[in-house]
Amino acid sequence: MTVPVYLVDDDDAVRRALGLLLSTVGIKVIPFADPQAFLGQLSRLEPGCLILDIRMPAISGLKLQEKLRENGVDWPTIVISGHGDIEACRRAFRNGAIDFLSKPIDEEDLIDAIHKGQEILVRTMQARAEKAETLALLAALTQREREVLDRIAAGFTTRQIAEGLGLSPRTVESHRAAIGAKLGSTSQAEMTRIWLEGTQTP
Repeated sequence: MTVPVYLVDDDDAVRRALGLLLSTVGIKVIPFADPQAFLGQLSRLEPGCLILDIRMPAISGLKLQEKLRENGVDWPTIVISGHGDIEACRRAFRNGAIDFLSKPIDEEDLIDAIHKGQEILVRTMQARAEKAETLALLAALTQREREVLDRIAAGFTTRQIAEGLGLSPRTVESHRAAIGAKLGSTSQAEMTRIWLEGTQTP
């Protein structure tokens, strides 16, 4: 998976310099001169790693970071600043930044931070894809099958499930077989894992 890097900085020289630097190590940077331009394209952008300058006209990098989080955009973010202070650094990390770098930026630190952000995003996207697949499997179950699965995951025996739901053991076994076919496994451990993954909040 190729993870794009979006650079939002109002300084044209910085955008050119960082774009050139990162291109030498195979990292393609998509630059934006201001937060408004970035926000205007956001809905059409694939998830990526962000590099945000703190001080920009109209919307600061920290304000943009907060706005993105409010809208559920949690892409790995590196905050850069030529006028950084402790409070700005704390605020950036509270908003989920993975690194805070001061200008002039150390090349190795920036590249390391980008690689870290890309790895985080890849893991996040994979986890979300797996979660979506699990939810789709569970959505295919009937209401009764879901009730049986809830009890299988709780460790109940077939007889206990039958008694609790007012069914015969044979009917419970039939439901269990149908659940196994839909989930792709008849193993109680695997059924429980899928149930846990589907019921845990992100």
